[in-house]
Amino acid sequence: MAVADRQVTAPIEHPGEERSNEVRRRLSECEPRSLRTFTPSMAVVARSQGSYHWTPEGRKLADFTSGVLVANLGHNPPRWWQRVLTYLGANLQAKEPFATAVTLNAYNACTEVEMQACQRLLDTLRAEPGGARCEQVLWAASGSEAIQKALWTAMARRPGADIILATRFGFHGKKGLANAVTGTEQDPERDPRVKFISFPREECQNLEARQKQLDLRKYRAELDALWKEHGNKICCLITEPYLGGGGSYHPQPAYTQMLQQFCREHDIIFIFDEVQSNFGRTGSLFAFTDYGIEPDIVVLGKGLGNGVPVSAAVGRADLFDALNYGQGSDTWSANPLASAAVLATLDEFASGEVLAGARELSAVLRAGLTKLTQTGAVAHVRGEGMVWGIECQAVGSMSAGEVARACVAACYLGDAQGRAIHLLGPLADKVIRVSPPLVMPLAEAREYLEVLYERFAEVARQAR
Repeated sequence: MAVADRQVTAPIEHPGEERSNEVRRRLSECEPRSLRTFTPSMAVVARSQGSYHWTPEGRKLADFTSGVLVANLGHNPPRWWQRVLTYLGANLQAKEPFATAVTLNAYNACTEVEMQACQRLLDTLRAEPGGARCEQVLWAASGSEAIQKALWTAMARRPGADIILATRFGFHGKKGLANAVTGTEQDPERDPRVKFISFPREECQNLEARQKQLDLRKYRAELDALWKEHGNKICCLITEPYLGGGGSYHPQPAYTQMLQQFCREHDIIFIFDEVQSNFGRTGSLFAFTDYGIEPDIVVLGKGLGNGVPVSAAVGRADLFDALNYGQGSDTWSANPLASAAVLATLDEFASGEVLAGARELSAVLRAGLTKLTQTGAVAHVRGEGMVWGIECQAVGSMSAGEVARACVAACYLGDAQGRAIHLLGPLADKVIRVSPPLVMPLAEAREYLEVLYERFAEVARQAR
């Protein structure tokens, strides 16, 4: 196709947003649409603080996304930033504040701040129920990369053992092996080394269903059949605390415990992907505590750096010993800025105040979100802690997916008082995730949950 014939996707526009519309238009010309996940609002963010964003026009948006589960401590918390700069060695009172700061990239070298981040993270993990196997940290820059490194580690353990078991409909990333263990066996060009296992979506489609005892027999029988077929060729099993990108399904802990038991019986490495759930999302500091397990490797990311790109696979030292120099390295792993961000994040969580506040906020979210089922636009609400999914349903001539997209757009445009909400584009076509910062004030959360209710109800009324 000639350059002149290239079809350009029309950028999203909103009334009264001249500057934002110009930014979206210019970006549509110089960036491919594949760079972003579609969302009906496509907000332009000029600044962020606490639990809010502001557009270039000055419109205030309550952030119900935390930048996709990243800003657990809120956006740009001043004390956190001060700690980051201090750990980097900057002296903001000096004439040349950064004359004493460490390099921002330490490839093929190491720094004290990296050592401190490793030790503090390991101490924190091992102090939590279920963290006993966390002995070494294999750093990375994104969740996908950390998953890839965890899988490389598992596959290097025994020659010829390269079959990976993964829970169906999960999301672990879009790169390499992380993408291979994402989705289902129906996806095109699937890696034959990956064997998918069933996940109890129907049994946890809402809060009431999750409270019921789960019959594990069919899930265990499926695992036993895979063992009979492949035996010692199976190197690992990877799962998430809950299906995030797959539609926000939160299984009964007994299911995850059964997966771990199977792995223990057959000496299979159990990898727990906590990229989305770590640092308070499910209630405890790490989800493995809430789910009553002790993974061989836990993968961390997103909230680990509160906005600074950093991730890690943390686990047994004997497993990581299977990789030699350079086999787990890359340009940005363990860079000082990321290490400083991890230390600052650990400092903020150390007192327990953030988690205590988040548990109170969780109860507010649960009450406000379950009320949405009364609007006519919502079929199910499910979740835990500070991460929830709203499953929309068809209304009138609108499909469930259309209703979900309309609700996201309506919340962004706000109400008559100018109160607006930033949401992500729907997951699995019809599920809207709600995951505000853990530090959102309770009164403000209640106020914006009421706005959420009004906007959803209005979409349903117009669709009928």
